[in-house]
Amino acid sequence: VQLQAYGGGLVQAGGSLRLSCAASGRTFSSYAMGWFRQAPGKEREFVAAATWNGDNRYYADSVKGRFTVSRDNAKNTAYLQMNSLKPEDTAVYYCAFATGSYLHTVGGYDYWGQGTLVTVSS
Repeated sequence: VQLQAYGGGLVQAGGSLRLSCAASGRTFSSYAMGWFRQAPGKEREFVAAATWNGDNRYYADSVKGRFTVSRDNAKNTAYLQMNSLKPEDTAVYYCAFATGSYLHTVGGYDYWGQGTLVTVSS
């Protein structure tokens, strides 16, 4: 599976961005998917995840109510809508696919895309 995350950029605090994760190589709908982020000097952390059909979605407390994860299996693409962005959301964001169910941890994922940088200015 090849994953490509894109849509990052520079945005002012309070603004919005939508990240996309395009998948190729295997059946997109076979996998749960997640978004993680890594700020400079920090460990990669869980942001959001969705099960294979999108019916179940999970969020880190720090983004709950501001971020929305979704997926379009027909387009082999997943999304992370980020609203009310804060400077502390600045990080490289990664999408990942999982065959298992431990969606809150880095170790629960089998495939990773390269990240896309999100910078939120104050």
